[in-house]
Amino acid sequence: MATTATALTAFTAPPATPAQPTHSAPPAQAAQATQAAHPAHAAQLRISTAYELPGDRVYPEGIAADPHSGRLYAGSYANGAVYRMTPGHRAAETFLPAGADGRHTANGLKVDRAGRLWVTDSTKGVFVYDTRSRRLLARFDTPGDDPFFINDLVLTPDGTAYVTDSVRNVVYRVTPAQLARAQAEGGRGRLATRFDLSGVLSPRPDDAPYALNGIAAGPGGRYLLTVDMTSGGLYRLDPVTGTVSRVQLHGADLRNGDGLETVGNRLWAVHNKDNALSRWRLSHDGTEARQEARASDHRLQVPTTLVRERGTLFVVRSQFDKGGPMGPGTPRTPFTIAAVRGL
Repeated sequence: MATTATALTAFTAPPATPAQPTHSAPPAQAAQATQAAHPAHAAQLRISTAYELPGDRVYPEGIAADPHSGRLYAGSYANGAVYRMTPGHRAAETFLPAGADGRHTANGLKVDRAGRLWVTDSTKGVFVYDTRSRRLLARFDTPGDDPFFINDLVLTPDGTAYVTDSVRNVVYRVTPAQLARAQAEGGRGRLATRFDLSGVLSPRPDDAPYALNGIAAGPGGRYLLTVDMTSGGLYRLDPVTGTVSRVQLHGADLRNGDGLETVGNRLWAVHNKDNALSRWRLSHDGTEARQEARASDHRLQVPTTLVRERGTLFVVRSQFDKGGPMGPGTPRTPFTIAAVRGL
């Protein structure tokens, strides 16, 4: 296994450093302090429970929306199970059981236009399933023997998948042609690096080995955006030229940034251990981003990612700090997906 057990339990919350302050106040006071620090951008969140996930050790991490059916999928960081949620039904069903096809985790999830569910496993690579038959169509393994941590992914309109590696700090690419070739050759392939950010990211402490996390696409897939959760930087990736540049942020940074979601020139981000969400306005070319609003609320329960559907943000409540990878304790069950409005 290319990653150690220690690495698997630390990626979302690197140890606190002077560059990554942690809240010492109770959650409600921390939320007020965060909003007070951003008086021009404060937002009041309306939070409710949209879906309940079966199981008492789920620790969900990823979420995806099916563009055709409107169903949502969530994945378990703890055991690799994938759950399916249907609008109008509060209880989710198990779509893929824990450990299916040898997967240990289910981090990033996306559903493409052809009805295929893409699932990242931090310890292995990327798995692609048919949402109708639940059959595994293809698997892409991480190349090389160096430590890695496969984290999040995004699909562009041409059907290409881009996948972040939080340890190597590269972004892999799987094209439709590569997917077709893997299916024709026994369902196995290998991830190929498209962007290497290891020499571009800001220096980070030795005790914060993880950087790249969420990834999203700009309008039409003209560019990609990925976040350095340790330094709070946002990076623009050009799929055509392969160039990488830092996005100029106005108003704040994206420290502790996890999942990203874009609609047009708007960007939403979750800040996991801050229990916060932020909304940004992107410039036309994606080279600048200005924070429009931010809110922190302990009811987000350490959010890891989100998806926007029908004007609502569906946010994963990981509870990683309740007996998960961020600390000891007992989680509140059932684990849930929140519906968030007001941002």
